[in-house]
Amino acid sequence: MGVRPPTNGDDDATGGIEFGIAAVDALLKRSELSFPASSDDVAAELGHERVPCDAYGNDVSLGEVLAEVDRDRFDSRQQLLNDLHPVFEEYRKRRSGGVVKQVRSLLPF
Repeated sequence: MGVRPPTNGDDDATGGIEFGIAAVDALLKRSELSFPASSDDVAAELGHERVPCDAYGNDVSLGEVLAEVDRDRFDSRQQLLNDLHPVFEEYRKRRSGGVVKQVRSLLPF
């Protein structure tokens, strides 16, 4: 999940809004975490990090999301992201405010 503006072919351009799995992936790439990793390893390395769960600025600690995953060991970064995805989707649905909030955010008044 994440929204990025067009880059006009410039792969080094930064910006955009990363949330959910895209934000977690960015954290993982910057971390010292290696795989396979246990839930405890992930929580110790990144559990304190606040991760945006939608484009409206709502966030949640990675440790809180990780606690809702039924797996204790992740063989790869992709497996971790796959297991976190449904939890982030649920947080996004609960906290985004639905269609009314989305329409209001687009209006200038």
